[in-house]
Amino acid sequence: MKLITAIIKPFKLEDVRDALSSNGIQGMTVTEVKGFGRQKGHTELYRGAEYVVDFLPKIKLEVAVEDSQLDATVDIVKTAANSDSIGDGKIFISELIDVVRIRTGETGKDAL
Repeated sequence: MKLITAIIKPFKLEDVRDALSSNGIQGMTVTEVKGFGRQKGHTELYRGAEYVVDFLPKIKLEVAVEDSQLDATVDIVKTAANSDSIGDGKIFISELIDVVRIRTGETGKDAL
């Protein structure tokens, strides 16, 4: 099993969620986060004063999948989150040792 963690732009969340759902990928965790990558923030003008926005709002999306679903899921997220502009985000893939469903006690792929 794998854990896919994607950092994406907030306005792309619905596109990614819809794309995953329509391809049978169920269950995800979404967290509002702030951060920066190569773009290192930007400057904004507010009431005549210029200030630097170091940390930009992002969405952290986590999806646990079976090994057989990994490539398809990564492609779906990559395609749906792409806006062809700087700051589109990154996808991280981690090994998942085990999963336990709290309500039933199921483990492994049955718990997904």
